[in-house]
Amino acid sequence: MSGERPQYGTSTGGAVPVCPRHPDRPTYVTCQRCERPTCPECQRTAAVGVHCVDCVEGAARSRPAYRTSLGGRAPRGSAMLVTWTLIGLNTTVYALQWLGQVVGLDLTRTFFYAPVLTASEPWRMLTSGFLHSTGNVAHLLLNMYSLYLFGRMLEPALGRGRFLLLFLLSILGGSVGVLLLGNPLTPVLGASGGVFGLFGALFVLQRHLGQSITPILVLIGINLVFGFLFPGIAWEAHLGGLVTGALTAFVYTLLLRSRRRPGR
Repeated sequence: MSGERPQYGTSTGGAVPVCPRHPDRPTYVTCQRCERPTCPECQRTAAVGVHCVDCVEGAARSRPAYRTSLGGRAPRGSAMLVTWTLIGLNTTVYALQWLGQVVGLDLTRTFFYAPVLTASEPWRMLTSGFLHSTGNVAHLLLNMYSLYLFGRMLEPALGRGRFLLLFLLSILGGSVGVLLLGNPLTPVLGASGGVFGLFGALFVLQRHLGQSITPILVLIGINLVFGFLFPGIAWEAHLGGLVTGALTAFVYTLLLRSRRRPGR
């Protein structure tokens, strides 16, 4: 019949096999798994012959998730996707802060955190962690470089979800440190709380794995001392992020131990 669409896997009249996904494409190549016709666009090379894209996707969904030594789901694709995304987000926000100054929109004042604003605008406890001082570009560069270095170590080991949760909780923990120990009227901003959370997490995880903790202890000590010696540095956020990151990593190790117990 004129205009009739081919049936699934066959052409009109059943004479020439066609691709199930593209009924207008005749093909004599069949999938080694389901034995259905598959056109060149839907073919995936296998160890023997080819598989259709449907079988490949089905096999990927049924394959058990590989987990790292620290219990995180091993990432597929870029092992630093979250790290690069966070760096890109912070850099973009920094550019918008500068642009806002030009057009009269003060993003820094809109999203920074001060303890006095906690009750009325609690979301600032998180948004302040993505702002940086427009008067000191080194503030952004140092934080992003630290995020890159520690993200390169922690994200592949923890998995994307746990790494992102660790960083965000550490930012909130930094704001809690400012709330408990800081001046209620002093505004704070920067990703330092999140970065110090990565410091604390690495310390706990290295102890858990039986690795040397001396280098990370020296790094933590030096950075904490800088926060106390130099004005304009929110040491309260550093301390809050450090404690939060360490506690979060400790919970991760507890979950890992419980998963390894017999019968779990």
